[in-house]
Amino acid sequence: MENGSGVGGEAVPNGGGAGNGKAVQALERCFGQVQGILEHNRMLIQEIKQNQESGVAGGLNRNVALIRELNSNIARVASLYSDLSAAVAKSLAKGFPAARAADAANGYNKRSRPPQ
Repeated sequence: MENGSGVGGEAVPNGGGAGNGKAVQALERCFGQVQGILEHNRMLIQEIKQNQESGVAGGLNRNVALIRELNSNIARVASLYSDLSAAVAKSLAKGFPAARAADAANGYNKRSRPPQ
């Protein structure tokens, strides 16, 4: 089995063909979006902290809007990761049909729950 180049030079199974190249590009794009949002959140948190420490009424009022933006950004990151997870699962299902069929035949098509 030949390996192609993936994110950060990591190996991509099955030769890293055109489908894998698109998958890697989608991963890089998604992670880039997440990184940008998280960096922006870091700046928002710094501003919130400064406003809180200053105790000035205007700064404290601004924190309400900043915290709303922060919450919205966190929801966007969660959504991006959810979409990414679904895309990876779909890609893996397409890329490994024999393994998927064997798993289904052996009853491994559902996630197991840890014992309680």
